[in-house]
Amino acid sequence: MQVTEGAAEGLKRAFSVVVPAGTIAAARDKRLGALGRDLRLPGFRPGKVPMSVVKNRYGTAVMGEVLEEQVQEATRKVVTDRGLRPALQPKVEVVTFDDEKDLEFKVEMEVLPEIPLPDFAGIEVERPRAEPTDEEVQKALDGLARRNAKLEDVTEDRPAGQGDIVVADFVGRMVGEDGTPGEPFQGGSATDMPIEVGGDGFIPGFTEGLEGIRTGESRTLSVTFPEGYGAQELAGKPAQFEVTAKGLKVRSATAADDEFAKSLGLESAEKLREEIKNSLQREYDGMARLRVKRALLDQLSDRVDFPVPEGMVQAEFDQIWQRVEADMKAGSLDADDQGKDEETLRGEYRRIAERRIRLGLLLSEIGRTNNIQVSQDELGRAMRNEAGRYPGQERQVFEFFQKNPQAVESLRAPIFEEKVVDFMLELAKVTDKTVTPAELQAA
Repeated sequence: MQVTEGAAEGLKRAFSVVVPAGTIAAARDKRLGALGRDLRLPGFRPGKVPMSVVKNRYGTAVMGEVLEEQVQEATRKVVTDRGLRPALQPKVEVVTFDDEKDLEFKVEMEVLPEIPLPDFAGIEVERPRAEPTDEEVQKALDGLARRNAKLEDVTEDRPAGQGDIVVADFVGRMVGEDGTPGEPFQGGSATDMPIEVGGDGFIPGFTEGLEGIRTGESRTLSVTFPEGYGAQELAGKPAQFEVTAKGLKVRSATAADDEFAKSLGLESAEKLREEIKNSLQREYDGMARLRVKRALLDQLSDRVDFPVPEGMVQAEFDQIWQRVEADMKAGSLDADDQGKDEETLRGEYRRIAERRIRLGLLLSEIGRTNNIQVSQDELGRAMRNEAGRYPGQERQVFEFFQKNPQAVESLRAPIFEEKVVDFMLELAKVTDKTVTPAELQAA
C-alpha cells in the first residue's frame, strides 16, 4: 500500500492511497476459494465447483465486498500509523479502479486539535448554599395537604369564589380573523372537568373567568393561547370556550397531622416535615450545582482557546438551528432573539455551537488524560433509573439499551461530564456562599 499525504490545512488532513492490484486479487481469490469449498451447485460434487464457475457467478459481489474491506482497512492503517485522532468519520472517495488494476482512493478528515489543559488551581468559583426555611417547609406541607384534601359538594346556591372547584363541561373553538368562532378543535373539550377558580394548569384567563359562576349557568370565555404553547397550531391564537357549570365543590380542611402523614406512608407529621425539607434541600442543591458548574465552564471558556473541527461545529449548529427555525415558525422565539434578522441569529448561534464543541472537547480531554471513566455500576444505575420512568415496561427498556449502544452512550455522556466537573472542582478554589432560596432561584 502506498500513501501520499497532502498539505495540511488547519485541522484538515488529506491522503491519497494506492492498494496494489495484486493485493486486491489475492483477497478476492481467497474469498472465492472459501466460498467454493462450501458451494453446492447442480452437476458438481460439494466443494468441487470449478473456480471459473464460482468467479463467473459470484465474482462481482465478492469484488464489491473486497473493495469495501480494503478501503476500510487501508483507512484504518493510515489513521493508526500516523497516530491521528479523527474528529468525525473520514470521508473516502474512490478515484480509479478497474479489474486487475490498482485501487486508488482519497481520504479526507478533520483531526482533533492539541488541547491545552488549564491550571485548575488558578480557577476560582463561588458555590451558593441555600437551606429551606421553616416557612417554605410549612408552605409546601400546606400545599400537599390541600392537594390531598377531599372534595365536598356545595349544597347552597352561591357563586363560585377563588379556590372553589367548579365541575364543568366546556367546548373550545378557535376564533377566525373576522371574530367568528369556528369548529371545535381537538383536545379543546371536556366533560365533568373539575376546575379550580383562579387555579393553575389552564390557559391564562380561563380559570379566572369562572369566578362568580353558578351551578347551571353557562359562560363564553374569550382567551388567547400563550405564544410558547406546546401545540404550535394553537400558540398565540385567540379562542372561545363555552363553559357550563354542573356543580360546585370545596376542598375539606385537611390537617397535616400524624394521620395525614400515615396516609402518605410516613409514620408521623414530623417525619413528613423532614421528608419535605430534604426534598427542598435536594432541589436547592441541584440548582446550586448548576450555578457552580456554569461558573466553572465560563472560566474554562475564557482561559482555554484552541481551534475546533469545522465539521463538528457545523453538525452542532445544524441541530441548534433546526430548533430555532421551528421556534420562528411557531412564533415562539426567545425574547432575546425577537427582532433580530436571520443573519444575526445565525452568527450568534454559530458562536454558541463553537463554544459547546470546544468545551465538550476540553472536558473529554481532561477526562482522558486523568483516566476518568464511567463504571458499569454507574451505567447500570442510570439504566435502572431510566427504566423506572416507565412502570411495567422495565424489561423492554433494558432490552432497548442492549440493542442500541448509542442509547447507552446517551446515558454515559452526562455521567462522564459530571465526574469531570467533580474532578475540576476538587482542584479549583471553591468558596461557599450562603444565599437565600429566593436569591438562588433568581440567578
